[in-house]
Amino acid sequence: MQALNTTSLQLKENRLWILDQQALPQEKRWLPCDSVDELVEHIRSLRVRGAPLIGLSASLLLALLAERGLSPSELEQALQTLRASRPTAVNLMNNLDRMKQALAQPDWATAMAAEALRLVEEDRALCDRIADHGAERVQPGSRLLTHCNTGGLATAGIGTAIGVLLRAHQQGKIAQVWVDETRPLLQGGRLTAWELGELGIPYQLICDSMAASLMAAGQVDAVWVGADRIAANGDVANKIGTYSLAVLAHFHRIPFYVAAPHTTHDPHCPNGAAIPIEQRAAAEVTGVAGSFGACQWAPADAAVYNPAFDVTPAALISGWVLDCGVITPQQVAAGVFQQALR
Repeated sequence: MQALNTTSLQLKENRLWILDQQALPQEKRWLPCDSVDELVEHIRSLRVRGAPLIGLSASLLLALLAERGLSPSELEQALQTLRASRPTAVNLMNNLDRMKQALAQPDWATAMAAEALRLVEEDRALCDRIADHGAERVQPGSRLLTHCNTGGLATAGIGTAIGVLLRAHQQGKIAQVWVDETRPLLQGGRLTAWELGELGIPYQLICDSMAASLMAAGQVDAVWVGADRIAANGDVANKIGTYSLAVLAHFHRIPFYVAAPHTTHDPHCPNGAAIPIEQRAAAEVTGVAGSFGACQWAPADAAVYNPAFDVTPAALISGWVLDCGVITPQQVAAGVFQQALR
């Protein structure tokens, strides 16, 4: 396959390399990924994360494995294993469906390579269109709040919600970005703060529990987040803590926007209650670990509840900013979410 270079994925010398997002921001470390088991471990440990990037990494690895001579039956098994690695993020399922269609072609190895690269280019273009649509919603001098990480680390392009922030910053509209630390894995503190610094966007990092007081003080003009899955009725699954922000924004009458590619919409999922929510390890809550070492602060036998995502009801969302345009609450209330995607 031809060489490829994104913020978090590289193809060189017919090998897939991933940027270890658990090592950031202290270290920029690239890891080779040569097998399905390796990629599944990278996904589950969040070395690879972000709904679009997970899907792209799986597609690229499958294409490489096809070029290396794996049989169709072996590739089909690899598809099924990857599909189970992250149940909430629908982009992974969509990408694997397209790779499965390529696998059904007579020249399946060539078809899979072409399809994987096409998915990367499509994602880049989707990000640009999301940024353009979203920036139109940002007012000059805005102080915006974001949660988790939605930039180039999570996509092949400039990102979804962070892509909107970048485009608005380029247009001179951003006064300040408030970055939620995003417990329990600190993707905001580790990744979004790093990305915004690299992009030159002014930001301040806050604890998740500070958002309410900032809103009450009139310091937040809008909230921008991404999505791992959008149900048919407009309900959104995203990183745990997103729902809390939506409730706070609704109470304080602050716009709450979701930025995502149309591929994140799942027309087969009727509502948020039907979205599978991944439960993660207790150790992510009882302490912290990273390139800096590890620390345990809770009792060793503490019982832990650790869902990776929560669901924000459509009624709390001011707009779904997709590559195909902005879907309004009025359109969702009329039951035309799917039609609006066309």
